[in-house]
Amino acid sequence: MQHVEIVDWLGTHGIRVLAIVIIAVVLRYLLRRFVPLLIERSISRQMKKRPKGEMKKRADTLSSVFVNTGTIIIVIFAIFTMLPEFGVNIAAMLAGLGIVGIAIGFGAQSLIKDLLAGIFILLEDQYRVGDVVNVAGIGGLVEEIGLRRTILRDLDGIVHSVPNSEIKVASNFTKGYSRVNLNISVAYGEDLDHVIEVINRVCKEMAEDSKWSADFVSTPKVLRVDKLGDSGIDIKILGDTKPLRQWDVMGELRLRIKRTFDKEGIEIPWPHTKVYFGNKPPRIEKGS
Repeated sequence: MQHVEIVDWLGTHGIRVLAIVIIAVVLRYLLRRFVPLLIERSISRQMKKRPKGEMKKRADTLSSVFVNTGTIIIVIFAIFTMLPEFGVNIAAMLAGLGIVGIAIGFGAQSLIKDLLAGIFILLEDQYRVGDVVNVAGIGGLVEEIGLRRTILRDLDGIVHSVPNSEIKVASNFTKGYSRVNLNISVAYGEDLDHVIEVINRVCKEMAEDSKWSADFVSTPKVLRVDKLGDSGIDIKILGDTKPLRQWDVMGELRLRIKRTFDKEGIEIPWPHTKVYFGNKPPRIEKGS
């Protein structure tokens, strides 16, 4: 008798359950297949003048959110559609869930804040997957953006999960372009006009180097004498690079400037102190 009941169930309800599972799998496949294409086309129309890399990061970010959210909706819909086939009373279940939901709602205010903050982060395009940002006091590469939290990985390889509601200020280091902001210190005895000419020459040579030229948006150059420090004079260098390339560019620029300074005999100072033992310091005459 039990065997007959199982066969009857499989012949009616089992077929419906199988059909629901197949439909859910197909919808999931269509979601993953076509949503990224639609978003990519929409982004390409809206951001025609933006670099391709920037458009791709925006499209990947939105695709991830829509696909993940859509998958959750499909799974929930499939489960609630299959439950009646197992004899579960959905109406009574939903009524019970409604009462529980009200109770949970009072304790889920932070979750709602996270979701609202996540929506605004995406709508305002504050940052994307692949950007380097500083949020809630944590800096790192954005690996994932969800409606509830943002996942960062810092230079130590540590993964940080930051609730979106805790993000009051988001500092994006790689949106649109990045910047070389570098101070080079030289000794007080150096000819500053010569030093500036050497630095600008090194910057120009690097920007014209085929290995590095694609990384530059504008050629770095000396902006000003930035500071008269305790041991040396700081010279500020500014220039723009492609996103994420500023750190590699600054590292190579420091290396080239150091090598050129050595060839030109330009001194890079180190901290030092002059000590006088009861004697009046020698007077420095003008023009000497």
